[in-house]
Amino acid sequence: MRKAGVVGPLSLVAAIVVGALTGCSASGAGAGANGPCDSPGVTADQVKFGFVFSDTGTGSEALSSARLGVDARIGLANEEGGVNGRRVIYDWRDDAASSSTNVRVTQDLSSSTFGLVGVTSSIGGSLDNLEKEGVPYVGLTQPSYAKYPNVFAHLYDAASETIGRYFQANGGTKVAMVSTGGSAFTEEVAGRYRRAFESVGLQVAPLIPFAASVDSPARVAQQIAGSGANALMGFTTADDLAAIVQATRQANLALTSTVSTSGYDRGVLASMGPALRGVSFPVYFHPFEAGGPAIDRYRDAMTRFAPQAVQPEEKFAMYGYIYADMFVRGLELAGDCPTRAGFISALRNVTDYDAGGLIEPTNLRTNPTTPLQCAAFVQVNPAGDAFQVVRERLCANGQGN
Repeated sequence: MRKAGVVGPLSLVAAIVVGALTGCSASGAGAGANGPCDSPGVTADQVKFGFVFSDTGTGSEALSSARLGVDARIGLANEEGGVNGRRVIYDWRDDAASSSTNVRVTQDLSSSTFGLVGVTSSIGGSLDNLEKEGVPYVGLTQPSYAKYPNVFAHLYDAASETIGRYFQANGGTKVAMVSTGGSAFTEEVAGRYRRAFESVGLQVAPLIPFAASVDSPARVAQQIAGSGANALMGFTTADDLAAIVQATRQANLALTSTVSTSGYDRGVLASMGPALRGVSFPVYFHPFEAGGPAIDRYRDAMTRFAPQAVQPEEKFAMYGYIYADMFVRGLELAGDCPTRAGFISALRNVTDYDAGGLIEPTNLRTNPTTPLQCAAFVQVNPAGDAFQVVRERLCANGQGN
């Protein structure tokens, strides 16, 4: 059975302008006056970036699909003429979900490429050095990365209140929370959600840790019933949540809604969809099931430039596509003779980045310290074989559609 880890906005779980300028101006213009471009990874006809991801190791079942999204977006860019007359290429490394390996492979790539794209939760130990060297990094992040001016993402953190509003919209008044294990980190995350839920008027029961090797799902269902909760929040692996949800059904608990922070994954549907029927997931990009021109463009690019994808509609494939798109945008803005400093400065000043319509317009100047306020919500359908969109947009203030 495929096991999906808690990788998403919780760990984002479940990733500087101090570099010296090269012979070109900070904006990248004026190559003729300053001689040939000599930024790392830049030649007359191509620009190379590095891609670091977890192709093996803990959580790689989900994260490894990110490379397919990168291939799709870069293939599309090159088909359209590259960036400022240069073909975009990349070199990649697998960090095996290891912090020490990430430091090694990141140092290797940063010395020979213009910048980095990453889909890994192990980048933290490499960021100080990347900042020191002024290397742009676009990828999976978490709130603590906001201090690095060379780091970019469409999502650092998401407002927990948004999920609280979803519970309320479905009739929830008291929320039970369950977690896989009871680590200090999980307890800290659950505490943040507790405070957010209470701030919008919900009651919250104490966190229930669950270890499949020793705990009974039926016991968890009894604790939920005893708490008086009528809604359920899962900080769990998908298979743990599936077992708990099945136990709540057997106990005839009348839950108004169940939300999980991870599991929006077609592989999860294939292995445990019926057990998760009715479970909802927040989505921080335009859901695949909603369709539209941006999703059509993504699907077409995946079909043509990442044909090895068995299932292109994977969350981290989409993240890889979005991060590659953001990197391309930075290269475009950096001009004919790009520098790392020019890339960082130009991309940071973008106030309406939307990844071609895949995400809500995002201010890259403020989003490192401003949690994303809105999300879409999808739900496993009654048959357990597909996701369906139940809210296209819901925000922390309760507004949406």
